[in-house]
Amino acid sequence: MSTPTRRDFLHATALASTALAMPSLYAQGASNRIRLGIIGPGGMGTNHLKNLVRNPEVEITWVCDVDAKRLEAATKLAQGDAAKPPRTTADMRKVLEDASVDAVLIATPDHWHAPATILALNAGKHVYVEKPCSHNLREGRLMIEAAQKAKKVVQVGTQSRSTEHVQQAMAKLHGGAIGEVLSAKVWNSQFRRNIGHVKPSEPPAELDFDTWIGPAPKVPYQSNMLPGAWRWFHAFGEGDIGNDGVHDLDLGRWGLGMDTHPTRIAALGGKYFHDDDQQWPDTQSVLFEYDLGGGKKRLLSFEQRLWSDYHQEGFENGDAFYGTNGYMILGKNGGWKIYDKKDKLREEAKGSPDLLAHHRNFIECIRSGAVPAADIQEGHLSASLCHLANIATRTGKMIEFDPKAERITNDAEANKMLAREYRNHWGTPVG
Repeated sequence: MSTPTRRDFLHATALASTALAMPSLYAQGASNRIRLGIIGPGGMGTNHLKNLVRNPEVEITWVCDVDAKRLEAATKLAQGDAAKPPRTTADMRKVLEDASVDAVLIATPDHWHAPATILALNAGKHVYVEKPCSHNLREGRLMIEAAQKAKKVVQVGTQSRSTEHVQQAMAKLHGGAIGEVLSAKVWNSQFRRNIGHVKPSEPPAELDFDTWIGPAPKVPYQSNMLPGAWRWFHAFGEGDIGNDGVHDLDLGRWGLGMDTHPTRIAALGGKYFHDDDQQWPDTQSVLFEYDLGGGKKRLLSFEQRLWSDYHQEGFENGDAFYGTNGYMILGKNGGWKIYDKKDKLREEAKGSPDLLAHHRNFIECIRSGAVPAADIQEGHLSASLCHLANIATRTGKMIEFDPKAERITNDAEANKMLAREYRNHWGTPVG
């Protein structure tokens, strides 16, 4: 008989407690549509919106954005064929105050992910939040605590966890297809554009920049910061390791079977290529070591090159898993291949990320109370790899980390970087 996993336990516990702890929409009838508010319908938010507006299980009742032009465009898209348009606002608090809203989808810039999620949970809403779930490690812990208190579903936007070919790959790895998996390598290799050097200026009239900043430290507006390029600035994003890298780091950790934090982190990197206003590395190499006790350890490595548009091992971004009886190459967008010790291809499968499946999983878990494929605990562990990697890169020091206490034990200044300072703002996370 196999030993139950943490996910098995959480799944069973959630189902058992649904009737008492989580009012089930399923009890109201399967035809009852989930009333959803969209917060931040920008790039990825628009992608979500295009799919959700066609989902018969969802009714989009609110659209929220601080950019008036984006709000107008998203509202037209969200209405679809419905006779009644969704309500609109630039203030997410109005969405959260509406008792008829069952859930919200948060696709804001990263610095708003945790604050908006915590506000939504405190308001009694289920949450789908884009990756990375947090801007710093401390925020992730606050999100877990808020979800536990609210007894609501939180799905993180690492959609590979709902993708069939990835689930197949993980079943192969955990089933011993390449023997004992001792190490994994993750890479993020692509070309990112130069954003140039610009001086601060006034924000455009359609943008409420003060609300966009939210509880983050106030900085002047720059025209090369929005849209999208905010992720290259320390105050708002985590660089590309938190953008694309977190997807593959999540798979690397999953394939290794690690449901805890690493204990040692070492990193080197910086801006080796781009001469512009980007603040995060364009080149980065990180090692994460997991201490399993009893002398057993696992190693996860990450490589990032944002100036190379050529593929590695056949994939722009990917994961390689090295076992005692072979290895697997996995691309979340492409598929997987298993090789034996003699480099002979044994089996393979094709596939690509399935966003619709991730939406379905979120909706099903709202109805049943089950643990979602990418619950906040999993999202926190994977986002924390990005935060720890960036701390190690910025300090240039080997980080020793206590997974249970979630603190850096060998550098007091580095330990302070696990959290951030907030300005006085209604969105500041409390906990």
